[in-house]
Amino acid sequence: MVKRVLLLGPSHRIPFPGLATSDAASWSTSLGEIPLDRQACRLLQDLPQVRISDEAHHVEHSLEVQVPFLQVVFGKVHLVPLLVGEASATDVASVLECLWDGPSTRIVISSDLSHYFDSETAGRKDLETSEAIETLRPLQDTQACGCRPINGLLEAARTHGLRAHRLDLRNSGDTAGDRRRVVGYGAWAFTAS
Repeated sequence: MVKRVLLLGPSHRIPFPGLATSDAASWSTSLGEIPLDRQACRLLQDLPQVRISDEAHHVEHSLEVQVPFLQVVFGKVHLVPLLVGEASATDVASVLECLWDGPSTRIVISSDLSHYFDSETAGRKDLETSEAIETLRPLQDTQACGCRPINGLLEAARTHGLRAHRLDLRNSGDTAGDRRRVVGYGAWAFTAS
């Protein structure tokens, strides 16, 4: 049974070194409260690359858009929210390693892929990104706004012998909107080799 979700995403608005967690006891969505794993957040504060910054979380959307989905999929689960600023893959991977404890914890990375290309160009670029993720190769910042948290997960996946499996790859033009200017999205699951 999943008890905790580590949710990582890029900081789009406030620059800072390292990663930022929240000091809140819970976050609210239209589906109700989701408690934060305060013990895990306190443990992470011992790492030099982790800070508390509710200000960074207050103006950021990369994590909050995922929370209702987590509530529906996992029900009563504790959240460890982590915005990733200027951090290396190793910085992120060491945070993941600190809380890596098997099937009761899930790791979710929130990120868009390509931005504002036409649908055909975005499809080619996002397929290259997908192939990099599936072969556990680091991404460049032009491939995904969340390349830092993704690269940290890829480093951890290499360490733990995990494989990435593509679940889907789409863009905003596939569902609604203008196909001349799209945003790319993808989903992958990581499992033991």
